[in-house]
Amino acid sequence: MARLALAALPGLLALPALALPTFAEVRAAHQPSDVLLHSREGQVLGRVRLDSTVRRGQWLQLGDVSPALRVALVLGEDRRFHEHSGVDWAAVSAAAWGNLWNTRTRGASTITMQLAGLLDGDWRAGPGGRSVVQKAGQAVAAQVLDRRWRKDQILEAYLNLVPFRGELVGIDALSRTLFAKAAHGLDAREAAIAAALVRAPNAGAALVARRACAVLGEMQRASAPAQAGAAARAGAVPGAAALIVPAAPDCGALELLTEAALQRRAWSASEGVAPHFARQWLRAAGADAVRGGERLPLSAPLQRHATELLARHLRELAGRNARDGALVVLDNASGEVLAWVGSSGALSAAPEVDAVLALRQPGSALKPFLYAQAIAQRRLTAASLVEDSSAHIPTASGLYIPQNYDRRFKGLVSVRTALAASLNVPAVRTLVMVTPDAFFGQLRALGLPLRESGGYYGYSLALGASEVSLLHLANAYRALANGGQFTPARLRLAAAGGPQPAPVAALDAGAAFIVGDILADAQARVPTFGPDSVLNTRFWSAVKTGTSKDMRDNWAVGWSARYTVAVWVGNASGAPMHDVSGTSGAAPIWAALMQHLHRRTPSRVPAPPPGVLRQAVRFGPGEGGQPIESARQEWFVRGTQQALFASEKIAVSAYPARVSGQKDQKNWAAAASRARIAAPVAGTVLALDPDIPPAHQRLQLRASGAAPGQALAWRIGGKPVARGSEGAWLPWPGRHRVQLLDGRGQVLDEIGIEVRGAGVR
Repeated sequence: MARLALAALPGLLALPALALPTFAEVRAAHQPSDVLLHSREGQVLGRVRLDSTVRRGQWLQLGDVSPALRVALVLGEDRRFHEHSGVDWAAVSAAAWGNLWNTRTRGASTITMQLAGLLDGDWRAGPGGRSVVQKAGQAVAAQVLDRRWRKDQILEAYLNLVPFRGELVGIDALSRTLFAKAAHGLDAREAAIAAALVRAPNAGAALVARRACAVLGEMQRASAPAQAGAAARAGAVPGAAALIVPAAPDCGALELLTEAALQRRAWSASEGVAPHFARQWLRAAGADAVRGGERLPLSAPLQRHATELLARHLRELAGRNARDGALVVLDNASGEVLAWVGSSGALSAAPEVDAVLALRQPGSALKPFLYAQAIAQRRLTAASLVEDSSAHIPTASGLYIPQNYDRRFKGLVSVRTALAASLNVPAVRTLVMVTPDAFFGQLRALGLPLRESGGYYGYSLALGASEVSLLHLANAYRALANGGQFTPARLRLAAAGGPQPAPVAALDAGAAFIVGDILADAQARVPTFGPDSVLNTRFWSAVKTGTSKDMRDNWAVGWSARYTVAVWVGNASGAPMHDVSGTSGAAPIWAALMQHLHRRTPSRVPAPPPGVLRQAVRFGPGEGGQPIESARQEWFVRGTQQALFASEKIAVSAYPARVSGQKDQKNWAAAASRARIAAPVAGTVLALDPDIPPAHQRLQLRASGAAPGQALAWRIGGKPVARGSEGAWLPWPGRHRVQLLDGRGQVLDEIGIEVRGAGVR
């Protein structure tokens, strides 16, 4: 029975060997841990790592590997590789003789045998080494491989599959990680280090260096001129004679090189011109999509240009404490992301932060949606007059006193001017009409995932007190470009003929068109931005800027007939910039990118949708008797048009405490001509200072709007305190009603104030 078992052993060992794959199958099954990402045009955009357990590079052909490495590997692992048939029986005999006499010899495992172990787990060594059966099976498999594969195929597969050090598998991963170069560029010393790592992948630098020095010595001897004529001699390694190897290896220098190489990690987890988008795309598409060859929607030329443009402009702003920026370009029709620059790279203190997705305050960039909602609700038209003057709006948490960017007020202005010139006070008055809750719902319908409620933000929501991402804001503007139709932005290429998301009517088409026409009006933005604004383009485009509190965030978002572009400039840390406005921060980048996009592509004025008409309008006189604004042609939602706009026709819902309603124009006119309290404002809270004598703490009273010679009187807490349009009152702790009376004792205006002092709550 024992004899039968021994006779059957070779046949049993041959069965797994016969199942070894072909060279073509092994190469086809090779999956790098890092994959290349391609743009919509098929150009390489970058590389990302998919497998976190191993670091494996691209499959390299033998011709793409340094000749020095091929020679070093053969000299270090299998000198008779080109002569034996898979098993080096001479080495086996030497190893057996050495074991018998307890002397050290070079191992008998050939490159072919090692490859067999890499291809079939049955032949791999365990914690205690290989068993006799495993060694025998490995030898049989190596001979099968040698018969089926060519020598160059064996060496090529081995170089791509052999583990070198730690997680590094294959020569591509090794050369890029430890030597920061491609495998074809490895010199003799680097090749010797790589060959030494095959024998001792996890050894210390000193041991690896000693073995590398020994390999380098063999390479030097094999490449010596005396050996060149003996290439056909038994044991000669092909190609060795042509190597450039130092005549006398400096083992000390080689040890320093080895230590530096083993500490280097030059191959980053991802690289390319779109690293932030690549991460988001992989989450959306999955690893199978990239391995299946799916392309990204990004345009490679546009992505490179946008990256360079952002970095160049931020370098110009370096002296103003502006280090970070981001931009995104969307295709209006499909919603595909054409460019996504998440950071300023080396200029940034936090280059890994994706500023396209970071939440920040958009400032005035939300105003277009507010005015569009008011126009859609027929509360306002583009020609309606709104008041740009000091406003003190009572809220649950105190007075809200909005200010304009330039700290000046323009008086009565049209909605067109208020939006294009980005005036803050008219926007807040408009939000009083629309209400914060309704505006909050509108923003949510446009895809802005605000965290809190409208009541939480209050009237500051008109000026961008909420936090939004650049991507969501850009896509909301894209809805304006598409006539109020909202669809999510697409991170993947739309499949030809595939299902498309159904658009949702988030805004009235007529209101969206009118707001777009306002944001494209260079003349209307002159009061704030001047006649030569960087926002003016030679083609049709609509744009809005935004700046958050303390100049922490600067935005420019707009669209043309084909593209929507959004740009943010600021600091990832949230630190304020120094004197960076909407026209000096994000706007120049937006304008330059738009110019690039339309260098050969026209952008024509959009056609008005049904339900919108244009009519000539004129404006009544303002202060000084001149028209409030020049006569012009204006767009209206059908049914809201009118020819004349004068001060009596202001939408007055922003003053609910003083007028009965917008429809009662006669009562409003009477209220507007009546004297009212200008100071103090309603809801004022005064705190008495115990260090100042009470007689020196006076509250100033001032009235406005009184007719010339009109008699006025002041009453607080039911007691007369002063006469005339101005006066002073000695404040007393408590809550008080301040009344302004005419000469007949009729109350013209009334407000509530509070005085706080020591011992008074």
